[in-house]
Amino acid sequence: MVAPAVPEITEEILHESIDARTDILSSLRELGPPDLVQLIKQAPRNPGKQTGVYHHVTGVDASSSASLAAYINTLTYKENHQSTTKIVEGVYCCYNAFSRLDMRVHVTIPGSVDGYCIDERGEKRQASDELWLETYLCSVLRAYSYADDGSGDIIKKIMAVRRFNPVTNTETEHRFLQAAEQLFFRGWQLGSDSVVQVPNNVSNHLTAGLLKYFRTTGRFASGINLFEKLRTRNVEVSSLLAKVLFMANEGVQAVRVLHESVKQSPMDYVMLDTQAEFLKNKALNPNTPELKQERLRMALGCADRSTVAAPSEFGTWARLAEVYVAMEDWENALTTLNSCPMFTYQDKDAPVMPEPKEIYLPILPEARLDELETEPESKYGEPTHPSLSNLRAAQYRGTFKHAYSILTEMTAKIGWDQLLKIRSNVFVMEEEYRSEKQPPAGQQGDTDKRNPSTDVLRGSPGPPVNGDDHTDDGKSTNGGAALPSVVAENGPAENESAENESADNEPAENGLAENEPAVDEPVEKPSHTVTPEEAKGGNEDSEATEEQLSRFNNKRLCERWLDSLFMVLYEDLRIYTIWRTEMAQYRAQSMQYKKSAEEWEILGSLADRLHHHSEAVEAYRACLAIRFSPKALFGILADLEKNKNTRETVAAVIRLITWQYKWYSEFSPELLLTIRTLIEDEGAVKVRSIIQATSMPQNVLDLTHHYAALCAAFRSSGTEA
Repeated sequence: MVAPAVPEITEEILHESIDARTDILSSLRELGPPDLVQLIKQAPRNPGKQTGVYHHVTGVDASSSASLAAYINTLTYKENHQSTTKIVEGVYCCYNAFSRLDMRVHVTIPGSVDGYCIDERGEKRQASDELWLETYLCSVLRAYSYADDGSGDIIKKIMAVRRFNPVTNTETEHRFLQAAEQLFFRGWQLGSDSVVQVPNNVSNHLTAGLLKYFRTTGRFASGINLFEKLRTRNVEVSSLLAKVLFMANEGVQAVRVLHESVKQSPMDYVMLDTQAEFLKNKALNPNTPELKQERLRMALGCADRSTVAAPSEFGTWARLAEVYVAMEDWENALTTLNSCPMFTYQDKDAPVMPEPKEIYLPILPEARLDELETEPESKYGEPTHPSLSNLRAAQYRGTFKHAYSILTEMTAKIGWDQLLKIRSNVFVMEEEYRSEKQPPAGQQGDTDKRNPSTDVLRGSPGPPVNGDDHTDDGKSTNGGAALPSVVAENGPAENESAENESADNEPAENGLAENEPAVDEPVEKPSHTVTPEEAKGGNEDSEATEEQLSRFNNKRLCERWLDSLFMVLYEDLRIYTIWRTEMAQYRAQSMQYKKSAEEWEILGSLADRLHHHSEAVEAYRACLAIRFSPKALFGILADLEKNKNTRETVAAVIRLITWQYKWYSEFSPELLLTIRTLIEDEGAVKVRSIIQATSMPQNVLDLTHHYAALCAAFRSSGTEA
């Protein structure tokens, strides 16, 4: 298998990329940026003239200084566009997130190899075997974390990154899992996904990487073996063991594991959440409605208990809201969603480099496919209507993206008008709040100690739960305990800029395109709710607000972030409705409905967000009819798989793998999972035959054959001869 091309970014000042990396070490909070490879080139006839170039890389074996030096050595044999120069030295930088050190290997060609590490203060230290073990594990996890899902979104974030598969056979898997076992109980030091507030032994980047590896490769037996050993040291690991058993379709054994473990640790929120997720999923296809409701009642009990066990975690509240949605208990779903603690999104660590002197992005012949060349170099090359390019929901990440998905799922099931009615039943609306009269001066009493944002979910008005030193005796409507004070402290105060925008910002009223048939606007604009900030905002109104809220005993104040989500959802629905209405009008008049490829891609994402998947596929196909788009092609992939359209699925995967390889990525876990699933369903021989039968160049087909060969190396189901 030929390696991807080597991109080159030329430095303005020699070694400035290394200096820039050293400068950001103290600010790194996650797994660290991709590895940096800086090379010094010089002309043989002019040794005094040196040029510095660099690129980034993930998935290279970082188990020792020798393995990193070997990577630099391979670059000296790569054919280069500047044949008049040669590599005379190089530096490989790989971040160790456990010890917060940057491991570096300096190679002189020909000459010596020097391995050392740099701390956050920029001081040089000696590297040890223990540090290299930590670095190796971080390198594998980073390869999975920074891998593209197939849509190209991650590839486009950081320029000039070569992505390799860090685990290509059972031998390298053994080394990876051995390192993971040794360092498992230090995994919390690596941090966690943005939806997890406090990393712990089973919720961190290490466990997320392990689960992603097992899901991608199907090596469930290895995962079960690993977690069986680890749970003898800590019962918490049972939740991870159960998750792998569920992946392996060993549901009965997984339930036994959870049952036994919850008896030992009844307030382990991850185990409770795992149970709730399993029961909710089992309720999706029940034999009878009674069985569905029974499973959902059990899921509700687990989810409610997990919020008591971990009240500051977003995931527990989101799961409880999802269960309420599945039960069609819309008011409790909305109330629970309003109680979710929201966190500022922490993006992956990214390199911060100075302005380059020159950028060289070569494309190997093996990755050339004519139809891929229709993709524009910049998305700004196409005209996009402002109403589409400014949709704020497309920018949501982390907890806000998850919460928005729950809200849009409710809308898809009951409709916008019904959602607004439920909203006005649950929350104090601005008009009714303003219509209340000021109460007599002596009636404020102790009511100003209440937190109107949380008092109804856990019962009738009581003492505060927003950081005051009191407890709430109110009980949950589903039998839970009092809501701990930490919930509101992790609420909307840490919102991102998009979520912090005032709900008073009215969406633009323009349509999708100029000079097109006008349409009525059937989506009712939501009226504003009263947020806790507004209720406590002014000296004159604040005392009255608390007393007024006692009269709205069955209502709550809507958190500002959720109020903003309703306004963003309104804009999404408005644009979606205009699009569908215009299309219907054009079809009725036998006219062609025209949009640019970029606009069709945005409309596809919009329909996906709103859970209108068939309309999303329609928009993505319209985009692909104009030009190639990895995001649009990946957008229809799930639909092709769902409909068992094997040939179209294979054709789509071939194009996506080739596009990835074109931009220096030979490894996408999601695309590998798609190939593995096809092989499990159809058999390796049939899949290889379908790949070979497509009318594309052999060099392109070989790239996809490489993915199929990985499945054979891991002895995936369906690869047996």
